[in-house]
Order: sequence, then structure tokens, then C-alpha cells
Amino acid sequence: MKTGILILVAVTWLCSAFAGTINIAGRGAKGDGHTDNTAIIQQAIRDCRQGTVIIPAGNYLTGPLTLSSDIRVYLEYGAVLTGIADMALYPKPARGGAPALLYAAGASNIILCGEGTINGQGDHAAFQLGDDSKTGAIRPMLLHFDHCQHIEVKDLHIRNAAYWVQKYEGCNDVSLRGLKVYSHGNFNNDGIDISGSSNVIISDCNIDTDDDALCLKSDINASCENITISNCLLRSNCNALKFGTGSFSGFKNITVNNIVIHKASEENRRHWKKSFPWMGITNDTSVIAGIALEVVDGGSMDQVIISGVSMQDIQTPVFIRLGDRKKGPSNTVSTLKNVIISNIIARSASRLSSCISGIPGHPVENVTISHVRIIAPGGTPTGYATAVPENASAYPENRMFGTILPAAAFYVRHAKNISFDDVQVQTQEPDARPTFLLNDVTGFETNRCRLNGAPAMVVNQ
Repeated sequence: MKTGILILVAVTWLCSAFAGTINIAGRGAKGDGHTDNTAIIQQAIRDCRQGTVIIPAGNYLTGPLTLSSDIRVYLEYGAVLTGIADMALYPKPARGGAPALLYAAGASNIILCGEGTINGQGDHAAFQLGDDSKTGAIRPMLLHFDHCQHIEVKDLHIRNAAYWVQKYEGCNDVSLRGLKVYSHGNFNNDGIDISGSSNVIISDCNIDTDDDALCLKSDINASCENITISNCLLRSNCNALKFGTGSFSGFKNITVNNIVIHKASEENRRHWKKSFPWMGITNDTSVIAGIALEVVDGGSMDQVIISGVSMQDIQTPVFIRLGDRKKGPSNTVSTLKNVIISNIIARSASRLSSCISGIPGHPVENVTISHVRIIAPGGTPTGYATAVPENASAYPENRMFGTILPAAAFYVRHAKNISFDDVQVQTQEPDARPTFLLNDVTGFETNRCRLNGAPAMVVNQ
């Protein structure tokens, strides 16, 4: 009799797999928040074969899972897939990098979707190991797709990572839509990281993280190319929309539009106002830069269009940096050109103004910025020092020069063919700095730019 029951169960599992659907509860998974369901869920993924694995309502504990090609994982409303808080379960993958709760390498045709939640328990004591400088990269991400193609992740709640929330590296044809990302439990809680991937669509996402909200990188010998980002709400204690820091190959043909930026909902470790009083930060919780475009490792940035961005609580509206960290495999110096930024409304929370900066002999080229409204604290007194160190190899950040920049709107250095049209800046306190200050700049144009209602002042050092 027992043998007959076992055969019946086996046949039921097999038929379900061929029918295209496996419900993990039917395989014995328990959504009680205590049982380790790793083996059951992993076997369901192996068995499904071009079908759907269903995670029903309940709290299902699991260790790391490997996703295979041609599979759909659907989390029903009320379903929570919770990563077990045990570092011993998360060894580094053979291909390098940080481990992940859900991992796929060289796979294709994967869909993660549903109204459920993926929770990494990143705030658990087991994962409190410090930031990257203290071997933080051994902490697990939630999602990691490594050299995969035809990937779709949509509508999920993704929370509480121990490291980056999700990374897509060396991938092609990626669609991220309707994601609700919230992660403030640990260091390095980036919301979305795209590294060296092409043909990517990111839309209608709500991201609220301690570290960079949405970040494009080039940490491998492949560029981020053909990427569209639209209709997203970004909240961050670091940079909201960032290209970099890793920039070995670069960024090309990227369009961003209709973005709203605010400070993060939580502030657990940054405390910008207290940590950097010289920056004149008005809010302890604030975004470092609304838009940060950084290429510093020998790669290139070309054909970037950003339009329709509303930002509040930001220290610096726009930070554009070409640097030379000498980390690239070819030891070349980066290039940065052909950037268009338009229709920006920003309320700044510091005196650290926007910046476009190359390095001697390697200018930022062909940047057009138009239709910009900035409200800033102001308050910089007459006689403020205008000397700004080069720091060519420094980590790129708005505060990297160690001083408030000597322009109320934009400080531009080592640049060529820079155009500003209809840039309007209003300071809440009088500010003695000129609207624009230039250093080693050729081909500079302004039109209809004003500071506190008066025509813009341009100083060329």
C-alpha cells in the first residue's frame, strides 16, 4: 500500500511538471517561517522544465537557490521568500563576486514575477559585517543574474538585502518593471545594479535604499548599452541615479526620462549634516547627487540623454566626472561626451553645487543642459576660496574636492563644447559666487540663464 502511495505521489509530481506548474506547497514546503525549504524549492525549479513554480501565500525560509533556463517563478499575494540568515550557506560563486539568494549564470528565458515578497533579512546580526572595506562583499545579494539573457523581473516586493539588492552583469535583454525595492538594513544596499549589460528596460519602479538607488556599472569588459529608464521613483541616502563607479568599458546609448528623486525613508548610518558640516547641508537625511555620471576606469561614456527629472533633498543636482583611477585593464584614460540633460527641477539641500569636471588633457566634451530650475540654500560669503584640487585619481563623489565649489550653479573644468540654456537658479540666502565658474574650458555657451532673477555671471579663470 505504501509503495502504491509513493508511486501515485511521484506520478502526480511528474504530471504537474509536464503540465507546466509546480506549487511548492504541494511538494511539502511549509510557509511557517521556521522550516528550511531549500531542497524542496530547488528540486521544484529543476523539475519544472519550461513551466511555472508557484510560491503560495506564507513565509518560506530558504537558502540560496539556482535558477535554470526556461522557467517562471511566481510569488502569489501574501507569499514571502525569506533568505536564511546564516553566512555559511552563502559561499562565493565559482565565477566570483558576492553570493546571492537567487542566482543564475549563463541561463536564458527566466521570469520572476507576482505580488509577493523576497526578503533577504539583511538587517540580521549574522550579516552585520561592515562595508566593502571590511570584506562586506561576502554578504549575499538577493538577485544575481550573471551573463544571462531574456530576463524579466516584474511587480515584486524586494526587501532587506545584506548587500546589493540585485545585480545584472553581462546580461542581454533584461526587463525590470513595477518593482518595489526597500532596503536599509546593511551597508552597500544599492537598489538596482546593471553592469556591462545591453538592451535593458527599467520602468515603473519604486526604489528606496540606503545606498545608490539605481546604478549602471561597467565592472567587466563590456559596456552598458541600449538602456531605457523611465517612470521611476528613486529614494536614496547616496546617489539616486548613478553611472559608475566601475567604468572599465563604459556606457553608450542610454535614455532616462520621467524620474522623481527624494531622500530615503530611513537614515541609519550616513548622517551627512553632522559628518560634513563644511558642505552646508541643511538636512541630515539627503541624497548625495540626483544625477551622477562618472567614468574613471578607462571606459567611455557616449550618447546619454536624461530628461524630465524632479528632485528634492539633494546635496548636488548634477555631478559629471571624468577621472583616472588607473584601474582599467588597458590603463587608458576615460572619455565622456555627447550628454544631453533637460527639464530638471531640483531643490538642493547643500551649498555643494553642480559640477562638470574632466582632468588636464582629457576634457568632458559636448554636454548640453537646458530648462533647469534649481532652488538652493545659498549663503556662500564674499571672498570664498576658488582653488579646487584636481584629485584625478580620487573616488568620484560630489565632495571629492574637499571644498565647496566656487559657482552657485555649475563649476565647469577641463571641458569642451558645453552649453547651458534656460538655467534658472534661486538661492534662499544671498550667495556671492558667480552662476558659472570655468577653468580650462573651450566652446562654452549660455543662453537665458539667471541667478536670483539677474543675468547669469560667468567667470573664466
